[in-house]
Amino acid sequence: MTSLTKKLALAAAVAATPLMAATTASAEGEKYILVSHAPDSDSWWNTIKNGIALAGEQMGVDVEYRNPPSGDLADMARIIEQATASGPNGIITTLADYDVLSGPIKSAVDSGVDVIIMNTGSPDQAREVGALMYVGQPEYDAGYAAGLRAKGDGVGSFLCVNHYIVQPSSQERCQGFADGLGVELGTQMIDAGQDPAEIKNRVLAYLSANPDTDAVLTLGPTSADPTILALEENGMAGDIYFGTFDLGGEIVKGIKAGVIQWGIDQQPFLQAYLPVVVMTNYHRYGVLPGNNINSGPGFVTADGLEKIEMFAGEYR
Repeated sequence: MTSLTKKLALAAAVAATPLMAATTASAEGEKYILVSHAPDSDSWWNTIKNGIALAGEQMGVDVEYRNPPSGDLADMARIIEQATASGPNGIITTLADYDVLSGPIKSAVDSGVDVIIMNTGSPDQAREVGALMYVGQPEYDAGYAAGLRAKGDGVGSFLCVNHYIVQPSSQERCQGFADGLGVELGTQMIDAGQDPAEIKNRVLAYLSANPDTDAVLTLGPTSADPTILALEENGMAGDIYFGTFDLGGEIVKGIKAGVIQWGIDQQPFLQAYLPVVVMTNYHRYGVLPGNNINSGPGFVTADGLEKIEMFAGEYR
């Protein structure tokens, strides 16, 4: 088989199994485990799974994705402890709640397992737990940038639909947006829960009680998709200013249709892919980037949607 044929065969294999949780065994025996806080129901994390799978294939290392099925952070802490006990070369993990997760992460580092924090947490928190680096989007800064953008577009009040209110970084998104607008967050952030029907109903109830709301901010597909349905039902789709964090199939359709003004792309593919590449090269050759890596934020609008539309929910 020629080199080109091998590459094409490998690409086809990866495309055929986008949600695989582990690669084939590596020649050098490296193993990396990614632990996320996401419940099984959150499809946004499919891109994370694809990113780590592709990195494992390309680097020739074992990779594994683990998460608490219900999103319970105490369960996640136990998963980190179990991952550490299995003796991997490295752990890539979200830091969704410092108080709950910092202990198990520090224990992993103390045991000799290298750690990279991704997606949630912050560079400062990554340093405090002894991680090699942080790869992700500064959430408050992203919210603040979105708030400044919305303020320039004439927004003065908003509804933040928070589908994961127990995670501090989700609140940072809403708070940053409020600060960018120069208004108090107050009751403009609602605890929407994760059930699509309940999210839709809570959005409808809030907008009915607060008809002068200028804008809606959602924090990802889990809250964006039901919010789109709510706005279609109450006739506000395309009329109310609508911004969202993250991308997904329905979000891309909403941007294309003019229902959503923009999506904040934190590039989750890079959040999973880069840590595997970084740690593999660190363990093989002793090289390490000298700083943290910001994977976002970037604003996605109706212009230039071709690649994003092609890979939304898979690699974008």
